[in-house]
This record gives sequence, structure tokens and C-alpha cells, in this order.
Amino acid sequence: MADDCFGHPRLAAIYDPLDPDRGDLDAYLRMADDFGARRVLDIGCGTGVFALLLADRGIEVVGVDPARASVDVARAKPGGERVRWICGDATDLPPLRVDLATMTANVAQAIVDPHVWQDTLRGAYGALRPGGRLVFETRDPAGRAWEGWTRENSRRVTEIPGVGPVESWVRLIDVSGPLVTFRWTYVFAADGQVLTSDSTLRFRERDEVETDLVARGFLVEEVRDAPDRPGKEFVFLARRP
Repeated sequence: MADDCFGHPRLAAIYDPLDPDRGDLDAYLRMADDFGARRVLDIGCGTGVFALLLADRGIEVVGVDPARASVDVARAKPGGERVRWICGDATDLPPLRVDLATMTANVAQAIVDPHVWQDTLRGAYGALRPGGRLVFETRDPAGRAWEGWTRENSRRVTEIPGVGPVESWVRLIDVSGPLVTFRWTYVFAADGQVLTSDSTLRFRERDEVETDLVARGFLVEEVRDAPDRPGKEFVFLARRP
């Protein structure tokens, strides 16, 4: 099940204007260039921002996401016809032989069920050609990022063309071991509608992730720092032998 911020049509339509700075994707674009990737699988593609950046470079892209509303937004964007969009997840993909598979932003952490996580890694492995790489990021639990997820820190009003002002904020709901649950609230000034979206992320330790990757047959080549968030995230580079 996709969170409402991705799966609700009205929220999916405003996802990009509410999060316009995607400088975090620059590092992934550089890696695609460094690896000479010509075919990429974007797992958890959402509204298609990264997939379309890749397609702009002439790369063959498959974007997969379980949120139909987000996939619809992605498909309708300029250039959307250049990407193969799949509504689903990495556990049930058609035969692929990609050079690179990615999970950007919160995608890896949003897969909270351990069995689904293992199946996702298995699906990514199966989609890669021999020598292909899986790259994804996850927050370092030691940073305790959730402590800053408050209304005071996050509240803003965004003027969205064709929609009007939208007020939004996040509030922490629960911290239970590695699972952190939070709620986004959205208020549409045009008609007063209030929508909420609850999300849960799993904060995995570095050793745990490396163990999971090796168990699924990957070779862990490197664990990097996220250049836009130094000291806060792990970026895993794993290769299918």
C-alpha cells in the first residue's frame, strides 16, 4: 500500500511543487554517467522526476512504483512517453537486464517489512545484468533525524499554480525501535479540505544493510556519504557478480 502523499490523486498532483529541490538526485545522475549505464530501473519512481532526468540523457528507463496516482502524474509529464512505467514493485518485474537499479530518497526506508525488503533486493538482483549495480540511500540511525520532524520546523504555505495556497507540516507520531512513524497534514485554502498522510520508515544500521545485500548475492563495493547531507546518510553501491 502506498502512503496517501503518493497514492491520493490530489496529493500526488502537488508532490513536486511541495518538494521542488531535488538536488539529492545529482549524485545518482553522476553515478549513472560514471557507470556508463544505458538501461536503468528506478524502483519507487514516484512522480518520475529521476526517471525523466535519465531519459533526457538518452538512457532507457523503467520506472516502477506501487502508487497509481504518482505513476499517472509521471506518465503525463512532458517526455513521459520515453519511460516505461509500471504500477507495482520490484518483487514482480518483467524480464530486464539493466545496468543500474536505483532507490532514491526514502524508497529503501519506506520498505519496512523485512520479508518485502528481502524480496525487493531479490527483484533488483534479478533485474540487473551480471556486473550491474544497485544504488540506494538510507539515513544513519545515529543521526536521529526524526527529532527534527515537528510542525514548528516544517510548517509552510506553498502557492501552487492552478491549486492555490497549500499549508503543510509534519508531526512525529511514534518511534518504536527501528520504525519511525510520522504524519503530514495538508490544508487546501481553495476549498478548506484537510488531508493527512501517515508514513513509516525503517532506520537500518549499516551492518544490517550490508548483511542483507550479501545474503541476496550482491557484492558491496562501497558505502558512501550523501554529498548533499554529509554525515547523515549511507549510500550503498552493490554489484551483481
